[in-house]
Amino acid sequence: MENDPQVLVSTDWLSSRLTDPEIRILDATWYLPNIDRDAKAEYDEAHIPNARYFDIDDISDHRSDLPHMVPPVEKFMSKVRKLGVGDGHQIIIYDSHGLFSAARVRWLFNVMGQKNVAVLDGGLPKWLREGRPVDGLPSLIRDRHMFVKYRDEMVKDVTQVSLASKIGDYEILDARSAGRFRGDDPEPRPGLRSGHIPGSKNIFYGDLLNDDGTLKSQNELINHFKAKDVNLEKPVITSCGSGVTAAIINLALDRIGKSDHSLYDGSWTEWGMYPTVPVETGDT
Repeated sequence: MENDPQVLVSTDWLSSRLTDPEIRILDATWYLPNIDRDAKAEYDEAHIPNARYFDIDDISDHRSDLPHMVPPVEKFMSKVRKLGVGDGHQIIIYDSHGLFSAARVRWLFNVMGQKNVAVLDGGLPKWLREGRPVDGLPSLIRDRHMFVKYRDEMVKDVTQVSLASKIGDYEILDARSAGRFRGDDPEPRPGLRSGHIPGSKNIFYGDLLNDDGTLKSQNELINHFKAKDVNLEKPVITSCGSGVTAAIINLALDRIGKSDHSLYDGSWTEWGMYPTVPVETGDT
């Protein structure tokens, strides 16, 4: 693969830079609430050397009833400073799925104006398959200030998405499974309606990945979007269950060189419980 330190890097790329003092590695593993696994405990047991643990639920807006919403700028700055991440660092993010929650954390750093942020292609599973080192040692952390410039154009709320759904000036892409998109399968969170945002299209995040958890090539991604009738001339809003796997679509769009995209932070957790917005079921 072609490495891009602002989008995606390979295990070879990271392995050759493990001792670089300006590299900051973040373990951004997160599990759905119905999966009985402890991401932090797994990190404590084994992680890529010098990686720090980025807690998606902790570094979020706790004033909201919705899960892991974008945190206030001041909170983000404080939390990442305590992780020893700041100006001038090249940030590499991975997770233990292969490629799942790491894309969300990269997107969050992008929202905060950080550009030198990439996802580790294939994540921890690929790293382990290749016999690369892990340890359970804590990182030596030194504070470094991070200048943050919030990019509000990258984040959409329910009002903006509702308008986009009515007007049709955006492509709204839903990363959930086909069964959830159609309304055939139940949502993992209780109390939500089933279906999708009217006018949205289903781009299941798993279809953007290879069998080994790496992101598909640029040509494969473009062909997939075209096969799903996505108009890449339009700006894109991504969505999913709670704003995590939607970011995999954003990552894929960056990989193909498309920059005019944003993410619906509340996603279906908000839309599905909002009584005043419409819901579609089926494939259309």
